[in-house]
Amino acid sequence: MTALLFLAAFSILGVGYYRARPMGQIGLLAWLQSVVLMGPWLLLFGLLSLGITLDLASTLFIVVLSIGFYIFLGKRLRQLAHQEASRSHPPISPPEVNQTNIDDQDTAPTHPYQETSDTQPAPSSSLEKTANPTIPLPVPTEDLKSIQGIFGIDTFFATETIPYQDGVIVQGNLRGDATTVHAQLSARLDSVLSEQYRLFLVQNTDEKPIVVVLPSRNDPKAGGWSQKLFAVILSFATVASCLITGAFLLSFNLIEQPERLPEALPLGLGLVSVLVAHEVGHYIIAQRYQVKLSWPFPFPALQIGSFGIFNRFESLLPNRQSLFDIAFAGPVVGGLFALILLVLGLILSPSNPSLPLDISFLRGSIFVGTLARLFLGDALQVSRVLVHPLVGVGWIGLVITALNLMPAGSLDGGRIIQAIYGRKIARLSTWITLVLLALIALANPIALYWAVIILLLQRDLERPSLNELTEPNDTSAALGLVALFLMVAILMPLSPSLAVRMGIGV
Repeated sequence: MTALLFLAAFSILGVGYYRARPMGQIGLLAWLQSVVLMGPWLLLFGLLSLGITLDLASTLFIVVLSIGFYIFLGKRLRQLAHQEASRSHPPISPPEVNQTNIDDQDTAPTHPYQETSDTQPAPSSSLEKTANPTIPLPVPTEDLKSIQGIFGIDTFFATETIPYQDGVIVQGNLRGDATTVHAQLSARLDSVLSEQYRLFLVQNTDEKPIVVVLPSRNDPKAGGWSQKLFAVILSFATVASCLITGAFLLSFNLIEQPERLPEALPLGLGLVSVLVAHEVGHYIIAQRYQVKLSWPFPFPALQIGSFGIFNRFESLLPNRQSLFDIAFAGPVVGGLFALILLVLGLILSPSNPSLPLDISFLRGSIFVGTLARLFLGDALQVSRVLVHPLVGVGWIGLVITALNLMPAGSLDGGRIIQAIYGRKIARLSTWITLVLLALIALANPIALYWAVIILLLQRDLERPSLNELTEPNDTSAALGLVALFLMVAILMPLSPSLAVRMGIGV
């Protein structure tokens, strides 16, 4: 397993270097960012394979140093990209491009923009047909004139307007910073057509900036009473499944022995508290961006208490940074809370070892096993170890957090990938994740359940934000990748030989 991991990592780096070299300095800097992020983890896993474990302070120092260097490279990369863009896009004078009115076009260009759903039909009718009196325009004539009037050479120099769904697509040249231009155009649109339309700044299929204007009636809708009732039912079911999991950790079946509920209550409520902390993180950051979230939909699981909590956005996101921050906040708060419980349990284990735990639990995660080895040392060289109950709660809480960080669809990990890399990469990562889960399911049935849940409920990406062009900052990109690496470290088990060399089990 370790050899395959290293082979895959070096293959990715090799292919990345081969593709980056023709791009010159910009390409090589982008490749170096990948090396900086992968390097520490390859070093740590390599040392583990040799039976060498670093202390927590050394590990944190290496990770922090890697993140700092990544941010430095990112700033340099943005400077070079800005200089390159300035050289390749000189100012355009008005006589060079004439704005085209919607009524005097013969044919429509190919579909330049794709909505959230992959099945969304592309506009196929020509503009001449759209202007036919027998076919209604998607936007009233007066509204269309007002929309066309908000553009200018100082913001977005429009070259043609295309009917699209209930609104229009405006193609042209972006003449400034995407964030500033979007704010200016949105303000102008609101001043002439207050709250009637939403302006999206996105990329077309050729990766060129375009503007999409759609009626505000297409905004996401709040869930009805039936969805809220379903959320309440799922909440009660999840509390019950967490209590059953708590009883399982204590080696009894709560369904067969309901009178022992008080014994399972602390562990079950501990798992529920991890889920609550996770969701609180989402809601706090969503309020900061004035984004509405639906009621939480927890998903019960008898094996680990819960597969996590799903929610959807009930308002439009302002930009990709907001998507990242909201998606990232849940795993950070829930994961840190679970980690605190785990570490606290490991500290209390020598003085209060009341939970018998099969050593296979600790072998089931590189991250958890390494932490246990740091705190418990040679006490792990047994087939069954006595630990504090908080160890079990923290370990399962980290697993739930890691599952939601998988880079698929509208899971937290999928949203993070979409925010950092865009929709094309997010769609690809979703299908790769599903294929990997299907392969892992041959050995672990939980992976099959999780793959089915993603396929049926969570595989769709989030709809584009209002400003889809501006990427999250370098710090966010680094933190997102670190979170994904931790997800792998939590979910990847230790091989028996590696576990023995580390002193975990016999």
